[in-house]
Amino acid sequence: MAVATLTTKPLTPPKKKPLPAGQPREWYVSHNRRLKAMRLAIALLDSGVYHPATADNRRIRGTAERIGVHAPSDTTCRMVRALIRYGR
Repeated sequence: MAVATLTTKPLTPPKKKPLPAGQPREWYVSHNRRLKAMRLAIALLDSGVYHPATADNRRIRGTAERIGVHAPSDTTCRMVRALIRYGR
């Protein structure tokens, strides 16, 4: 019986588009925070964390270090838990 081999290609990051000009600074801060929270929530879900109670700040910050983003603030950690809660 033949065994299938698994070949994986390295992930290429999506092309970045410039953000729209003329927005207030708060808009850019919240936009980038939402993007970071989504990246972290996806990484946590991929690693098997499916419940917000198991995604404490320590685990979220460890995941951030593992995927190569700056450590998130407490606000971003709350957003990650909210995304996990509503994404189930």
